[in-house]
Parts: sequence; structure tokens; C-alpha cells
Amino acid sequence: MATWSNLNFQNANSPIMEQLIMFHDHTMMIILMITIMVGYMMSLIMIKSFNNRFMLENQMIELIWTILPAIMLIFIALPSIKILYMLEETSKPMISIKTIGHQWYWSYEYSDFKNIEFDSYMKPSNDIEMNQFRLLETDNKVVLPYNTQTRVLMTSSDVIHSWTVPVLGIKVDASPGRINQGNLLMNRPGLFYGQCSEICGANHTFMPILLESINMSSFINWIKKY
Repeated sequence: MATWSNLNFQNANSPIMEQLIMFHDHTMMIILMITIMVGYMMSLIMIKSFNNRFMLENQMIELIWTILPAIMLIFIALPSIKILYMLEETSKPMISIKTIGHQWYWSYEYSDFKNIEFDSYMKPSNDIEMNQFRLLETDNKVVLPYNTQTRVLMTSSDVIHSWTVPVLGIKVDASPGRINQGNLLMNRPGLFYGQCSEICGANHTFMPILLESINMSSFINWIKKY
């Protein structure tokens, strides 16, 4: 079983996730400034007398408190729109894999090289080895090379699922009768975990995703041996 020291969030492993973290910090700084300013004004109201309690209007103050929020929204909207564009943009993928959601497991198809297909089920708790994560390990993991633009095609055979790997900044719905796509560009090797993020039935929490990132030569050897 995994030790408590290993139960922490993984670092970002894709340009998209790095941008999302930076956007989160950027937005939190704006919210922090707003919170400090509002708190300061509320404290002044409580400790000082109402000097302007007979004032009926002040067009300059109304202009300021209308323009300032608009400017703050622009500072939040511009990087947000940029990230939304990056999430949807697919630039010449070198590898494509197909992901099919089932109740309650995933199927994967590597059709670029040869007809490689396998199902990925959650490992039972009795089969978990030392330093493995309960409810996150799978019997067959997705293997992909890092520093390689990868396209993931998603669909479903029954209900709506969602193929989500937080550390890679990818979350794409797998809908029956429809093919959606997502982009992967990993920066380093490692094991990365995800889960279905759509409530797809009684065993929704028992269809994890395990992705292994390796170098290109090891990936080619894996393809040859499969």
C-alpha cells in the first residue's frame, strides 16, 4: 500500500497544466487584492463615523466602481481565452490512440502502428503491491512517449464518461455515438493517474486511468513486443 508521504499531488507534466496553474495563481492574486480592499473598507466603516451619510450621489465614485471591475475582468478573461484556445488546438499529432469508456472500465486502441487493443480494469485491493495506490492502479496501463504530440480520441459504448488526468491538464467527455479529442504533450517520464470524472453509474469511482510516459525508443520496443 502507498505510504502517507506519497499521498500528495503530482507536479504538472504538460504545457497546458503549467498554464492552468499559472492562471490559477494569477486569478487568486486578483481575488486576494479585492478581498483585502473590501475588508479594509468594511473595517473603516466599523471604526469611523459616517462622515458622508448625507451624500446623495457622486458620479465619480460610480464611474470608478464601474470601470475597475471591468478592467479586472479583462485581466482574467484574456489569459483564460488563451488557455481555452490551447486546450482545443491540435497541431500535427504524431500518435493517435482511441479511448472507449464502458461501465466500468476503459478500452484502448493503438491503430497507428498495428492493431493493438486492450482493456484496462482497476486492480483489486488484494492484488495491490507495495507503493501502489488503492483504487488508482490498473491491470493494463496506457503507454505513451513524452515530448511527443499525442491525440487521444474518446468515445463511449454505453453512457457518458470523462477521461481525466489532472497532472496532464486533460479532461474530455466520452459520449456514445460521438468522437471527441484531446491533446497530450508530456514533459518527462513517469506514472500519472486519473479517473472518470463523469457520474456514470454505481461503479463510477472504480474505473481509474493509469498512464506511463516513456522515451520514444522504449515506446517503439513496447509496440514491437506487444
